[in-house]
Amino acid sequence: MKEEKNGGSKNNWSRIFRKKWFFPAVYLTIAALLLTFVVWYQNLENQIPETQDQESTEDTATDPYGEDSIAVMDQQEAVKMPVSDQDKAEIVTKFYDYNADQEDQEAALVLYNSRYYQSTGIDIASANGETFDVTASLSGTVEEVTEDPLLGNIVAISHENDILTYYTSLGEVMVKNGERVKQGDVIGTAGENLFGKEDGIHVNFEIRKNGESVNPETYFNKPVSSISVDEEKVSEDVEEESDATPDENGEQSPAPEEDTETDDSGSQDDPTNEEDGASTDGAQSSASSARA
Repeated sequence: MKEEKNGGSKNNWSRIFRKKWFFPAVYLTIAALLLTFVVWYQNLENQIPETQDQESTEDTATDPYGEDSIAVMDQQEAVKMPVSDQDKAEIVTKFYDYNADQEDQEAALVLYNSRYYQSTGIDIASANGETFDVTASLSGTVEEVTEDPLLGNIVAISHENDILTYYTSLGEVMVKNGERVKQGDVIGTAGENLFGKEDGIHVNFEIRKNGESVNPETYFNKPVSSISVDEEKVSEDVEEESDATPDENGEQSPAPEEDTETDDSGSQDDPTNEEDGASTDGAQSSASSARA
């Protein structure tokens, strides 16, 4: 009986093999399996690069605009006093403002060589008279590092919107030309100079917008984008007033025509020392040369 069953099974398979459709069906089945495997493998390879591209995009998405994003950050910064510890610093010479009252104007005059000169910046000193770290008021690029015999070491930093900050009367300088500094970075230490000798150890700080000096105190803790200047030209009356010096009673009187004025940053005409008669080249960051 078993032999008959085995013989019947073999005959059935033989009949199936003889069918015309058997081998084509086998080939099609194998081809379908191979095709399915190939498609699956290709999809697997395509998914790996897409994942890598997404990771790369996420890495670069934090800074999509490069240097432009730095410029926006600069515009959003608030102007800070250029000292590491504001609690121990005090303004000993103010910015000369023509619209200020007489007391503030007198506090904005610098005595040098028996003459008074209007300050186009502010002098900052420590309460104990010791030196202190001078920091960058705003983020920017160091444009100049120079030494002037009258004004001391000078650092000029450029910022967005045609804004420049000047630091004079520095003792030690810790930055160099072309260096990028962030707000709060130490750029030097406070020192002494001949022009602000009465202030002792101090730093003279000036802000210029389009080449015009502005009062730094007005913009402390305000956005740098708020800095502006009066575009109108200074009238002849104001120019004559700028050449006035206070007399013994504290009132201003016209200065001799041959005399010129400057502030601690050297942005106006230069004082002349008739006693020693020596002259020196001024710092490039100042608007004119200084003579000692």
